[in-house]
Amino acid sequence: MYLSYAIIAITIILSLFALNDRLFFEKAKFNPWSIAHRNEWWRWVSGGFIHADYMHLGVNMLTLYFFGPILESNFVGLFDVTGYFLFAVLYLLAVPFSSMYSYYKHKDDFTYSAIGASGAVSAILFGTILFAPTSSVCLYFAICIPAWLFGILYLVYEYYMGKRQLDNIGHDAHFYGALFGLVFVIIVYPSVIPEFIGQFIGS
Repeated sequence: MYLSYAIIAITIILSLFALNDRLFFEKAKFNPWSIAHRNEWWRWVSGGFIHADYMHLGVNMLTLYFFGPILESNFVGLFDVTGYFLFAVLYLLAVPFSSMYSYYKHKDDFTYSAIGASGAVSAILFGTILFAPTSSVCLYFAICIPAWLFGILYLVYEYYMGKRQLDNIGHDAHFYGALFGLVFVIIVYPSVIPEFIGQFIGS
């Protein structure tokens, strides 16, 4: 859980700094054009550690606060100290991987930019769902549904909204971040699949 809290602390510090320093904000945000045409490669990661406003920051960090320690504990329980390393790799790789679709889609569009940890947080959330599919996910602390059902609805919704492009939210990053989280956990711990199925059979 300590690594999750460290990521939260770093993200809050960088986000608050970005909100009060426009130059830093502009240099850190994920801008595919700048990556493709100016080779500003750091934007692949830096954009995932700043946010547009306090609400944006709060929602992402609150989600990470609830689900990050669970997945981190599962990794440490399975892999001991290596589990911390795997958790860090999952989070840090999820930031650029969740933005790859947007990069190829907008790399010649100077006006497109994105910010926020949503893609990486989605990866953590879906990695957690793999380990605990029958647990509950509560929306707005009131509406609770099984984690596996939430996962399906989430993917359908984000895919649909990503295609419609009706708002300023990075639905593509949410969708591909979630998929990355699933794939990463399955690769590092293939036994999660039979265990996932077993939780339904045993319930």
